Amino acid sequence: MTLSPPRHYLTLASPATAEIEVKRSRFVCDVGPASSEESARLFVEQVRSRSRDARHHCTAFVLGADGATRRSNDDGEPSGTAGAPMLDVLTGRGLTEVVAVVTRWFGGTLLGTGGLIRAYGDAVSAAVDAGTVVTIERREGLVVTVSGLDGPRVENALRGQPGCAVTSTSWGVSELVLELAVAPGTGESVRGLVGALTAGAGVVADGRGSWVRLTST
Repeated sequence: MTLSPPRHYLTLASPATAEIEVKRSRFVCDVGPASSEESARLFVEQVRSRSRDARHHCTAFVLGADGATRRSNDDGEPSGTAGAPMLDVLTGRGLTEVVAVVTRWFGGTLLGTGGLIRAYGDAVSAAVDAGTVVTIERREGLVVTVSGLDGPRVENALRGQPGCAVTSTSWGVSELVLELAVAPGTGESVRGLVGALTAGAGVVADGRGSWVRLTST
């Protein structure tokens, strides 16, 4: 059975950083949004370039709206003690399209397997807590074409319509074209609103769907 693609996912709005110390070892975690494996690896390299004196730069990232692409790297730490717990935090928080890098400066005291797992996981948790989590929702696309006279009134009403986002506007010689991203099930109410405001003259056609940022948590 083919699964339906996800309609929404959680990610980070922007990069965030947090630092913890465990037995004099410093763990600095940088997390941020990543839309592809290439962008995730670029993020890793940017962090690495700022702290080349550190012994380890351990990484984890989750990609795709369904979170299907998952990668982690222990970067010299004992196998399974860094990348895996970092990845567990990201997936446990329900995040995707996200990358994490934990930079470690060794403090002279061995932490043991359990200590490393806790430290790397705690560093990622602290960085995620320092960031802003946003909901991204897949919305249906509509294209609204109205006369220049009706345009400002229709645009203003659509911007205030629940479940409707105006993603672009373009003016022609005598008409306004609005591209919308609407929540599932709200298309008919948008069509009704446009019809009422234009005495039926406005045209509403299907457009391309898009991902829209909704809320912060």
